[in-house]
Amino acid sequence: MTFQIKGGLTLKVNVPYGKNDSFEIDVPGKQLLGVFDPNDVKKVDSDDAIDQALANPFDSESFNNFIDTSDRIVFIVNDGTRPTPTAKVLKHIYPKIKDKNIFFIVATGVHRAPTEEEYEMIFGKDIYEDLNNRNLIHSHDSKNDEMEYLGKSSNGTEMYINKIVADAKKVVPISSIEPHYFAGFTGGRKSFLPGVASYDTISQNHYLALQDSSRAMKLDGNPVHEDMMDAMKVLKNINIFAIEMVLDSDHDIYAVTTGDLAKSFYAGIDKAKEVFAVQIPKKADIVISTAPYPMDVDLYQSQKALDNGKLALAKNGIEILVAKCRTGIGPKPFYNLLSSEKDPKDVLDKIHHEWKLGYHKAAKMAQIGTWASTWAVTDLTDEEMRNVHFKPYHDLKKAFKDALDEKGDNASVIVLPAGSMTVPEVKDH
Repeated sequence: MTFQIKGGLTLKVNVPYGKNDSFEIDVPGKQLLGVFDPNDVKKVDSDDAIDQALANPFDSESFNNFIDTSDRIVFIVNDGTRPTPTAKVLKHIYPKIKDKNIFFIVATGVHRAPTEEEYEMIFGKDIYEDLNNRNLIHSHDSKNDEMEYLGKSSNGTEMYINKIVADAKKVVPISSIEPHYFAGFTGGRKSFLPGVASYDTISQNHYLALQDSSRAMKLDGNPVHEDMMDAMKVLKNINIFAIEMVLDSDHDIYAVTTGDLAKSFYAGIDKAKEVFAVQIPKKADIVISTAPYPMDVDLYQSQKALDNGKLALAKNGIEILVAKCRTGIGPKPFYNLLSSEKDPKDVLDKIHHEWKLGYHKAAKMAQIGTWASTWAVTDLTDEEMRNVHFKPYHDLKKAFKDALDEKGDNASVIVLPAGSMTVPEVKDH
């Protein structure tokens, strides 16, 4: 929790917006329950953490031994919507792998392909230039790429994955572990599903997100996570060396785990909780939740900040989403569903009668609108925001003033400057 006293009466709170901008608001001290960021944790030497993890994997040979082969090694990396410091890992391993039989695939899931700027962010400018010149990068296309069927999960999810990955004898997924609003956590199995899976496979898995038990930091009893883990069994003929990272609030590396896909993933979970799970005194009448760069790419991705923010919001409260939405709304099915009905309750009713990929996020967003007010500060047009049931703003100062006017002088306030990565939990009484 961080705040600054201003004049002894109000608190000055800085709220980030986009890559380089921010808003500054003044909150009456008696009303502010707190500004909650991911927890402060001890800084580590990221270079040493990476080297140690590569040399000491879970239930696997070392990375150096793993890559000692003439077989093709396929590396799966996250797209530009994740804060994963892929470039830092590549800086360590690229000298060892650049002359080997390698190939990189960007795990877009159903997201768009990265922009040139995003490619440089993911790989690092020099490594991206080298790989690109050698045609060693492919961005996964869930609808048009050639897929291979590997089998079914126990829930019936048909596992089709990109043939580039299916044909590989050795695969190195590089990802990060942070809370995810319906999968429990990112990382591990998500590199494959949804990362490099077919559109239909992703749709089948994400349908399970409509269940209440699919939520942030929950794994046991979470049908989405359990389906993903079960689907991973069909990858048994692929030799996998996973590289997982947990980041702190500054997006610096806090922990690195490697080796077996499941064991390295679970090993990172406790570390992730140390960073992202925050204790709040009670739920607030007004919650400001920010989708920080680069997770503010569009409304579809920014929704995670909204969903985490609702965990800190009292019934009939106001949640203000702050997200630049640099590239717009996001997938059309998501927008079309939300904008097709005049009331969030009607949106939820519609979901009960039909299903399309993208509806899971629309459902989660609509659910909030049935018991609270949703406002937003974005670069989107007012019409776009109204169509998806947000009260539109472009200035947080104005939005916050209006919220205080509506909720009154006794309204409590919580601010989540990194709402996409901060999971509030009410303190036990």
